[in-house]
Amino acid sequence: MSTTATVITLVAAFMAGFSGASILFGAKFTVEPLAEYGVPRSWWNLLATAKLAGAAGLVTGLFIPAIGIAAAIGLILYFTGAVITVLRARAYAHTPFPLLYAAPAIAALTLGF
Repeated sequence: MSTTATVITLVAAFMAGFSGASILFGAKFTVEPLAEYGVPRSWWNLLATAKLAGAAGLVTGLFIPAIGIAAAIGLILYFTGAVITVLRARAYAHTPFPLLYAAPAIAALTLGF
């Protein structure tokens, strides 16, 4: 794996991990939009766990590529669902945020795995 792919993978892992931790710790900038979009509160910990697992999978993928591939695909699917959720909530101005988090996962999958 090239240095560029490794750095992008680590950036993707950091971003997904940060996003997951933000939900777990109840950061206003993540939980308020979730409530606005109508995401049930009972799902929040599961969503955070999925992001954290994706982040861990990307890092593990640096050593075991199959896990990294699965993690990147999972994160891409997760953030695709997030875009759909934002669009269904008609919060069009928020659409760039899940795309911003999906971009490094897409790049990591494309470049490294």
